[in-house]
Amino acid sequence: MSLSPKLVMRQSQSLVMTPQLLQAIKLLQFSSQELAAFVDEELERNPLLERVEASGPGLAHLPGEVSEGAAPDRIEAGDWSRDDLAVSASTIERDFGTDLSNAFEREPGEAKPPSGSELGLSAQAWSGTGGAFSEGSPDLEAYVAAPENLHDHLSAQVTERDPALRLVVAAIIDEIDENGYWRNSPTDMADKLGCDIAMVSRALELVQGLEPTGVGARDLAECLKLQLVERNRFDPAMEKLLANLEALAKKNFTVLRKICGVDQDDLNEMISEIRRLEPKPGRGFGTAPVQLAIADVFISAAADGTWHVELNPETLPRVLVNQNYYARVARHKPTGEDKIFVAQCLQTANWLTKSLEQRARTILKVSVEIVRQQDGFFAKGVEHLRPLNLKMVADAIGMHESTVSRVTSNKFMSCARGLFEMKYFFTASIQANSGTDSHSAEAVRYKIKQLIDAEAPQAVLSDDMLVQRLKAMNIDIARRTVAKYRESLRIVSSAERRREKMAQISRAEA
Repeated sequence: MSLSPKLVMRQSQSLVMTPQLLQAIKLLQFSSQELAAFVDEELERNPLLERVEASGPGLAHLPGEVSEGAAPDRIEAGDWSRDDLAVSASTIERDFGTDLSNAFEREPGEAKPPSGSELGLSAQAWSGTGGAFSEGSPDLEAYVAAPENLHDHLSAQVTERDPALRLVVAAIIDEIDENGYWRNSPTDMADKLGCDIAMVSRALELVQGLEPTGVGARDLAECLKLQLVERNRFDPAMEKLLANLEALAKKNFTVLRKICGVDQDDLNEMISEIRRLEPKPGRGFGTAPVQLAIADVFISAAADGTWHVELNPETLPRVLVNQNYYARVARHKPTGEDKIFVAQCLQTANWLTKSLEQRARTILKVSVEIVRQQDGFFAKGVEHLRPLNLKMVADAIGMHESTVSRVTSNKFMSCARGLFEMKYFFTASIQANSGTDSHSAEAVRYKIKQLIDAEAPQAVLSDDMLVQRLKAMNIDIARRTVAKYRESLRIVSSAERRREKMAQISRAEA
């Protein structure tokens, strides 16, 4: 038998994800703020895209039904021109896939706004847009106030004239973290800069004298000490209290009274003084703006006892393809690179409008199923939250688990009980003692909090006692699980709770 090379033709089928389909899937994971930023970027890049302001009632609450209002002089994503530059709906489906029902578990990378090159846009700059600034125009961004940086704030206060000492001060300021702490040591800094420790200590003293008070401290005790010294409240008793912050965190007031040599009233006053201090003096500088959670879905009770599920139109950017502008460009019969650029812009614009519509339908479809599965929560509260996982929702709506996971990431649902992240409704299952339905982990966590809130100071419940109480409620749970849930609720142990409750009684009687 001889081996020889030969050509063989075979026919096979495979499922390939196009870059556009991958980007459409990643759109699902965007929060409303990220999606708005991405659409704004595309509006600036693509001259054929046009924003349409939302008007009238919100989107329909029926699964898969999203109302669209089209302007009379515009053509929506489903309407296409018929000249040689137009892209048909079938082409969009074939080459720029937007069907999100078949996502894969192992998709690379985190969700991030895709660039124009990833969407097939030409790198050539689009000129001719109105209102552009010329090179001689003033830079308006230069006049916009920027948030003040902690390092710049500290550097502006340094008045030391000695260049060597000023250099050490600048080096210390550069190493101060966002909370205002200096995590280095004078010895290491001296070795790094090639100077003596005395100069580093002097520079650190200068830094710790800057505003805000407490900046440059190496630990929490030193930070509080600097603030107490400024208020003239640092005495031997307070010094001993700062040296035993761990006992203070555990609320071990009996030990603290002996260490500090004070009575309960003085100790209470000292603790009140410490609570008025700032443990992170640098957090007011250069912090990122807080992103508010915005509801993507509204849930309300209908008159017939069902639930009305509606997408929030404020979180759905609505863009259309400006076919009038495209027609004017096409009449000039562009050639070469201009023709390629216009065709790519039209393809990308059609893809984006269809992807946004598909994204809205998918979010609505998943939201309706979550509401159906967790009907007890919306009607009666957290105690009736059912165990739920991604597979249960995916199987019910005919989608892949990875798609459901992306839909529920960074999305929020608003109902009469408050604003909840979609991930909140997916909880583990806790087995029941009998053969009845299992319990949701979130519902069990809520029951643990209820039991602890109702306990008496003389009868504080240990974790073992909580296990027995839960078993009486037909909840089979291990002690270590109770401890884990209690810690997740930031509830201290039974010993610390008993000590704290007895201290409160002592203060009340005094």
